Amino acid sequence: MKFIWLSLIPSVFAAEPVPRLSSINFYGLHRVSESRIQKVLGVREGDRIPPSKGELEDRLEKIPGVVLARLQAVCCEGRRGILFVGIEEKGAAHFALHSTPLGDAKLPQPMLDAYDELVRAIEIAARRGSSGEDLTQGHSLMADPDAREIQERFIGFASDELPLLREVLRNSADEHQREVAATIIGYAPDKRGIINDLEYSMQDVDETVRSSAMRALNAVAILAVKQPNLGLHISSTWFVEMLNSIVLSDRTGATMALLNLTDSRPHDILDLIRGRALPSLVEMAQWKSLSYALPAFVLLGRVGGLSDDVIHSQWTAGERGAMILKAIGAEKKKRR
Repeated sequence: MKFIWLSLIPSVFAAEPVPRLSSINFYGLHRVSESRIQKVLGVREGDRIPPSKGELEDRLEKIPGVVLARLQAVCCEGRRGILFVGIEEKGAAHFALHSTPLGDAKLPQPMLDAYDELVRAIEIAARRGSSGEDLTQGHSLMADPDAREIQERFIGFASDELPLLREVLRNSADEHQREVAATIIGYAPDKRGIINDLEYSMQDVDETVRSSAMRALNAVAILAVKQPNLGLHISSTWFVEMLNSIVLSDRTGATMALLNLTDSRPHDILDLIRGRALPSLVEMAQWKSLSYALPAFVLLGRVGGLSDDVIHSQWTAGERGAMILKAIGAEKKKRR
């Protein structure tokens, strides 16, 4: 499975006039109506991306029943942006995070410099259209040779500095240090030994650290599926809980990882998703932005007991609503 490092690729928005919106997608709405949120938001499809994210979030959080609001504009459908509006309602499932670390642990400068090199290499590769990567070894190796050479250096860093990487992940007050550590620790040769570290970092207070940890753990999950004899066990708990997060990258990253973890239809993981995150999957599968809706749609179909062939045929036929109803109906039958 391919995964593009979207969080490392700069938005084209920075070089263009403020783009208009192709779609607005909502999530976290259970009791508060979409029309109520839309009225306060005051932005519609075709409008330009709103300039004051914080001000709009403050206005949304004044709606009765809304605890938190989160807006995120992402690139791109054609030359237009996509707006995601996340809401956490009072009494809704809440994804708990660690408190901010206060320590001063730091990584060696060569490690930080190599990470910055990788970011630049990925940006250049993306502009060339070379964004593929191989995750089958339990860590990312980009198709682009320049990026891949830097990643191969990470293997040595992770092997030589594993105790320091762990210390930074848990105790550094600098979120960038933790982000880099979460990426590089994923290249440690002993994948079993870093699973707990990555699962811990999936509850980091900073979303970029969580994203880095998820990417690394997703690669380990792919290795675990391909080579079950290695005995790599990855808990699905935090991925499932992340489906209820107000942060878009938590939801999308968790969905991609759960697609890997449910490839063989393990009953325990599917049951956990049904019990903890079914409403979240249903709303994500209905997003107007198709590239963001598809992963959740496939995962929802698996939860509903449908084969991937059926799921993809319904998607291709434009029958999202029918498949979602099938998945929900299958879930209701299971509970009887």
